[in-house]
Amino acid sequence: MGRFYKKAIVTALLVSALSTTAFAAPKDNTDYENIPPEAVIVTDFNSDIFKSSAFSNYDNEHQQYKLSKYDIINVSIVGFNDSLNKSNTMGRYGYTSSAINGSVNYNSTLAQTGFNDIVIGPDGYAQLPYAGSVKLAGLTVDEAKDLLTMKLGRYLKIPSMSVIVTSYGPRKVQVLGEVEKPGIIELAADDMNVLAAVTSAGWANKYGRIKKIQVIRIIDGVMYVKEANLKDYIEKHDIHQNIELKDGDILYIPRSNKIDLQDDIMPWISFYGLYKNITD
Repeated sequence: MGRFYKKAIVTALLVSALSTTAFAAPKDNTDYENIPPEAVIVTDFNSDIFKSSAFSNYDNEHQQYKLSKYDIINVSIVGFNDSLNKSNTMGRYGYTSSAINGSVNYNSTLAQTGFNDIVIGPDGYAQLPYAGSVKLAGLTVDEAKDLLTMKLGRYLKIPSMSVIVTSYGPRKVQVLGEVEKPGIIELAADDMNVLAAVTSAGWANKYGRIKKIQVIRIIDGVMYVKEANLKDYIEKHDIHQNIELKDGDILYIPRSNKIDLQDDIMPWISFYGLYKNITD
């Protein structure tokens, strides 16, 4: 083999080697450091913990809405005077104005104590005349109606009852890291997704990596972490990346692929827990 061909072969081998080393694309995998023992990194799409907002919306169309804290409901019972019912609306967390003043007459008719504007409290309970403290958060409207019918049926004959949601309570999430307006934001029930949360926080600043957004959820003392790539969601229409959020979730937008859970995120989780305890 001539010298020219040997030189060409050596040159080709060198170029091939360099293309897989020095000139290769930089590693784009997230490098997690100092993972707390209570943290779980979730990699599966549409797991039991995290779901795509698109799939969740499809599921919700085939399921009834579940009541949540700060939702406001009206309860109507056939046979009671509606004008009287409207004259005494319920106050904060389900108490009537007379109940707050300590003067509820439980021997009066249900309509007179008022059954409108019942607010589900931060603990998920609502206070109702006769029924007392009833946990409604997490129930569908039909389930709430059945429960209230059972509770009130001990004292009243109820031919028919309806429960109507008049206002949906806001949900709160915290957006941290490299965004224009980090902090705690409120989202409507229909806007609980990563894109809406980051948009509400003013979007990522010039340092923020929207390919590496960390969605953090605490369930029974366990911290679950799932990565969302909004760049792929916007440019490649990968609907898996726009994750559905839950009340109390935390989003962290980092500067780089390296994420130190202990130093970057855990202090904020402690702060947010304190905040939620105070405000709730």
